[in-house]
Amino acid sequence: EYYKFPGYLAPSSNLKFVDVPNGLKAISVVPAQGWVQWIALCGLYEFVVNEPVKPEEPGNYGKGWLGITGKSVEDQAKRTRGLNSEIANGRLAMMAIIGMFFQD
Repeated sequence: EYYKFPGYLAPSSNLKFVDVPNGLKAISVVPAQGWVQWIALCGLYEFVVNEPVKPEEPGNYGKGWLGITGKSVEDQAKRTRGLNSEIANGRLAMMAIIGMFFQD
């Protein structure tokens, strides 16, 4: 833990950011309304902002590298390597979070 935001996470519950523990224990401390807001924000982004460019090609939202350039990678070999790297990194992240759950 390196930094926690100052102020209140839930002012109505008098819950400060510093009062929220790390790891899985935070799930039970954060109020249900906070989780609903987070899920609503993710859903809004998923259904409104991320419109697929080609529905037959899953995951292609036409936003380019890191969503910055706004155009797809045109070199097919480079694009395939990037997509395979993304899948491998996603698998590594899943194993890492399982390790963190086990540690907690």
